[in-house]
Amino acid sequence: MEGTMNSKTKINLKRNLALATIAGSLAIGQAARADAISEANEAIKALKQQIEALDQKVRVLERNRELDQDTSVEAAKATPKITLGGNGFTISSADTNFAVALHGVLQVDSRTYENNNHVAGIDSFLLRRARPILSGTVYRDFDFLFVPDFGVSTSPQTASPTPTIFDAYVNYRYSPELQFQAGKFKTPIGLEQLQADVNTSFNERSLVTGLVPNRDLGFALHGDLWDGAVSYTAGIFNGVGDARNSNNTDFDNSREFDGRLFVLPFKGTKLTALQNFGIGVSGGYGTMSVTNTIGLPNTTGGTAPGYATDGQQQFFAYTNNVFATGTHWRLSPQAYYYYGPLSLMGEYAISDQQVRRTVGANVFSADLQNTAWEITGGWVLTGEDATFAGVTPRRPFDPRNGAWGAWQLVARYAELNIDSAAFPVFSNPGTSASAAQAWSLGLNWYLNRSVRVDASYSHTTFTGGGGTGTSAPSSVTQHPENVFFTRIQLGF
Repeated sequence: MEGTMNSKTKINLKRNLALATIAGSLAIGQAARADAISEANEAIKALKQQIEALDQKVRVLERNRELDQDTSVEAAKATPKITLGGNGFTISSADTNFAVALHGVLQVDSRTYENNNHVAGIDSFLLRRARPILSGTVYRDFDFLFVPDFGVSTSPQTASPTPTIFDAYVNYRYSPELQFQAGKFKTPIGLEQLQADVNTSFNERSLVTGLVPNRDLGFALHGDLWDGAVSYTAGIFNGVGDARNSNNTDFDNSREFDGRLFVLPFKGTKLTALQNFGIGVSGGYGTMSVTNTIGLPNTTGGTAPGYATDGQQQFFAYTNNVFATGTHWRLSPQAYYYYGPLSLMGEYAISDQQVRRTVGANVFSADLQNTAWEITGGWVLTGEDATFAGVTPRRPFDPRNGAWGAWQLVARYAELNIDSAAFPVFSNPGTSASAAQAWSLGLNWYLNRSVRVDASYSHTTFTGGGGTGTSAPSSVTQHPENVFFTRIQLGF
């Protein structure tokens, strides 16, 4: 019995010891878990504090970034803009209220005369135009332009061309519809004359341009109405003779009134084929008085005035001591049409001038009405659109990538007729022609928007003249003029 009790007791003791061990282990585990939970809670609390600190730092950085951006925006508003590209070099204020642009035109020509026995027509290379162009804007609405020229700008050409200021004016833009211009600029007569020198179809303008003035000093109101569908100009000028530039001053007390109205009746309509059809009329009226001696700008005599061929040789000249005096009016109806690669331009011009010549005790006077007309056509062989402002190649010249620019074929016919009343008192019929007829063919290569290469041929015949003299105009009118032209042009 005693042995049995001892065995049971031992078993119970072992069981109780195991239970106590398990209970102790559980108690220890619970205590460990409690410590772990406490430690985890502390770690979470620390992480939350770190996150809050990082969030605060992020907020500070974001605010600083916003401040930096605001500062950059304000700085950009005050930083001048510099642009260099195909349209020249421009510096402007950030708001574009002030700007200065530098452009340029360089034309290197050649003229080769067939049957080169002309005195005036010398085979040569020549710097036809060399013009640095400065333009800009001040106080948003005031534009200016200054264009000197260092090339051969006279007609007929002179051996030693004198640098000339061609354009110098300020223009106030109240709106596109109403602007006021003052200074020296092109008078609003003619059509081909108003086309930029870098965009004309041929090296030299047609015979029609001989009957309109070039640039003059004056004031003009002008503008574009209905998004350019109607353009107008009305101005008052000193007044200059045919195909002449003002010499920056006047020579009498009279003024000349010039104006132009040009309409694109289908612009903005759905008639796509007619949107670039334009028609207009321009003209001028003024008087000249004899107040100066021969050789000053109010004379028509001498070898400097008169009219010149495509090759810039004089085929008509007034006799010495012939003065322009009294009424001088001009009229020039005009039109153009552009559609895709097709271009057409035509105009007619009348120049009516009262003249006077004194020979001894005799005074001769007459009202001379000289007329001219021309039509010019072109076709862009590579398919680009032709415009009054030239051709922009779809693929600028880059032979490495098989791009060759744009090619344009051009043709022109023109006539100029002298009033028969000019002969023989005011001009010598044995030396001066009474009419000239010229046709021209050319091929123009637009390498890109700034570089162009031209080649053309002009044939001019004369009615009258043909004397045996060795100086112009008799030497010019003795036989037809045949001239081959080339040009390399940089314009930007």
